[in-house]
Amino acid sequence: MSQTLETAQLSAEENSRFVQTDPYRIHYYELGDRSARTVVLLHGSGPGATGWSNFLPNLAALAESFHVFSVDMPGWGESETQSAEKGYDHPATLIKFFDAVGIDKAALIGNSMGGMTSVSTAVRFPERVTHLVTMGTPCPGIDVFNATGVSEGMKVLLHAYREPTAENMKKLVQIMCYDQSMATDELAQMRSDAALAHTSHLDDYNRPDPTKPPVSNPGYFTFIPQLAELAIPTLTIHGRDDRVVSYEHSLRFVSLIPDARALLIGKCGHWAQIEHAAEFNRAVTDFVLNA
Repeated sequence: MSQTLETAQLSAEENSRFVQTDPYRIHYYELGDRSARTVVLLHGSGPGATGWSNFLPNLAALAESFHVFSVDMPGWGESETQSAEKGYDHPATLIKFFDAVGIDKAALIGNSMGGMTSVSTAVRFPERVTHLVTMGTPCPGIDVFNATGVSEGMKVLLHAYREPTAENMKKLVQIMCYDQSMATDELAQMRSDAALAHTSHLDDYNRPDPTKPPVSNPGYFTFIPQLAELAIPTLTIHGRDDRVVSYEHSLRFVSLIPDARALLIGKCGHWAQIEHAAEFNRAVTDFVLNA
């Protein structure tokens, strides 16, 4: 693992970019052939999440077929911290990012919160989205088979936001993974270091603010009628053993979106793209090239 992370850090530096949008300065990673189809990867929430660490086993594989952008959304990674003055609206911010870097249309691939941003963008700006891929993403609607309230995983995540120690990050990566061998001390330390490097991100997330919509996707949980009219090919990927967001949510996406299919993976937690990277990379590549 250590050598892999050292190589990843070197590659991260080589592929690191910044762009100024209106209003946020956004950090992102860019890989692959610029003449290929464009895919945009959107990370989940959680302290220390970045566009690099959330897709570490996927970037090189996807870059073999696509022009890949992996974005640190405002409030995460090296991007500017969000504020009430500049707005909490990730889909609108993402479209401004598209305009700033010259993306006309792209396939959106989002994990958890990043999936919410991907879905919101597809609903609000369908002309800019070619394909939609979600992993472990909440779906609007009523939970029928899954318990309501804050999930076990979200409780751990929220605690790690308040106290982003390496110990709490270890608990966070453990609850994200089915395979506990992947929840290493090194990964926990990486997340802790990333979170503590930008304490303003933590302060913003932890600050009670009635003007701040849930995870920066305003109106998201009212989108059921719009999902039923969505004409974008959609692939929902979910770990059967996800303790953060139940796989019931992906089944609900398939029941709502006309051109949708689901990939449900056993022995898999909230990070399907990490725990089952090879299967994820094959499925996403085939879907975006052929759906």
